[in-house]
Amino acid sequence: MRASAILPLLTLLLPISFPAAAAGKEIRNPPRQAKYDDGTVHMELMGKKRAAFANHRGRGDFNPKKWKKVKAPVPCVNGKAGEFRCDNIDLYYFASHADLGSTTGEGSSSWGWTWKGREFIIIAQADGAAFAEVTKDGKLDYLGRLPNTAGSNPEIWREIRVLDNYAIIGSEAENHFIQIFDMRKLLNIKKKDKPKTFDSIKDLTGLFKDLPIGRTHNVVVNNDFKYAVSVGAAPRNSTQKAGLIFIDLTDPTKPFSPGYQAEDGYVHDAQCLKYRGPDKRYKGIDICYGYNEDTLTIYDVTNKANATIISRTGYEGAAYTHQGWVLDPNDQRFLIMDDEYDEYDGVGPAADGYAVTYIWDIQDLENPKQTGIYKSPQYGIDHNQYVKDGISYQSHYGAGFRMLDVSSIPRDPTGKGVKQIGFFDVYPEDDHLPNQGSLDFVGSWSSYALFESGWIVINTIERGAFVVRYNPKKGPKVKRAIGSEYVPVPVRD
Repeated sequence: MRASAILPLLTLLLPISFPAAAAGKEIRNPPRQAKYDDGTVHMELMGKKRAAFANHRGRGDFNPKKWKKVKAPVPCVNGKAGEFRCDNIDLYYFASHADLGSTTGEGSSSWGWTWKGREFIIIAQADGAAFAEVTKDGKLDYLGRLPNTAGSNPEIWREIRVLDNYAIIGSEAENHFIQIFDMRKLLNIKKKDKPKTFDSIKDLTGLFKDLPIGRTHNVVVNNDFKYAVSVGAAPRNSTQKAGLIFIDLTDPTKPFSPGYQAEDGYVHDAQCLKYRGPDKRYKGIDICYGYNEDTLTIYDVTNKANATIISRTGYEGAAYTHQGWVLDPNDQRFLIMDDEYDEYDGVGPAADGYAVTYIWDIQDLENPKQTGIYKSPQYGIDHNQYVKDGISYQSHYGAGFRMLDVSSIPRDPTGKGVKQIGFFDVYPEDDHLPNQGSLDFVGSWSSYALFESGWIVINTIERGAFVVRYNPKKGPKVKRAIGSEYVPVPVRD
């Protein structure tokens, strides 16, 4: 850990929310760096993660008997919900990966699906995907699982998205390919048949195989134009260069690729949307915002056989451009982004090890501006975030789940108005350290907070899945931004 001797003293003076420091400046079309292009940085990062996971394994953290189920609600009182540090977020339920059918006990991504008011969560694990219904009282009713594709090995990097009624599931395991699973199969599972283990081939609607060696780092969907994308499909020296590989799902039983975009090489994650922003040159077209290790790269992907780059922009302090989300898909003036390695490397505004959220003005798609930052009050590494109704829901590894009110950004793009309104720390093992946290790849990999009911599911690497809920009676009443109109968030008690 890189903390200096004075950091423990400084933490005593830290406010609840850091003011936005001097923002890193954007760099238009930065020179390419061999260490990113050849995969050196990515392989180094994955190597450090594998070492962390091996350490967990050696300590018995993936032992199915280590973590006990939490069946009754545990309110956040005086900063604690049981053993977990918290603020304005209550714990309702916890199930270990073993409770959710995994034999490896290793978790990663998550995504949700809603059918006529019923809410379902998909929990990614090294050996498959677990399906559970989130009940009205905030419990997980474990329904069954889809194992990793026959012929592939378990691999913790498993990513999930949902397009209409289909789960799109990819993995870094070779020969896994991308599974297309009809979530409606969950609707009529009888009690006597739970949990049901689906066949990893026969129970699929489709299996997309047009990947260089059958692996993908991530999957993306465009709900506007009804297609999926594989990103980061190794190796980098393939024709597709681990860039955007488009997947036509017009007939999900026969998925095929109409094209790819390899011009900027490896894409780690992306968000693809119909463009509804203010840049009139691109109104209504198909846009992908790519998070490409050292740049924010924006693509026009309207023509899948001839997709093009609109802009490629770096920023000061870039270590590993990881993931981001637009503030409002119906507005698309701003997006926020995380860098997974800046805290670990101690560079840029994250040099002190406190996680940084980067704010981008994307009103001119050809000239994005990095206008500000938000610094977390918690020492640790940020990983994934998704935005709904002016709230960014973030997973910060050992620092757990964080909720930021980002609705002020359209008024003040510096980030000075961004506030943390709640958190739930899923990894108490590092609470005793000088900064009450660590720069390590532990704890929360992902969260899903987009259910209309307000239930939030956090998937963790070691333990399993938590169901939590923001408590508006304890926390601030938040607002959301839709263009210039501000309306109350419909948070339910």
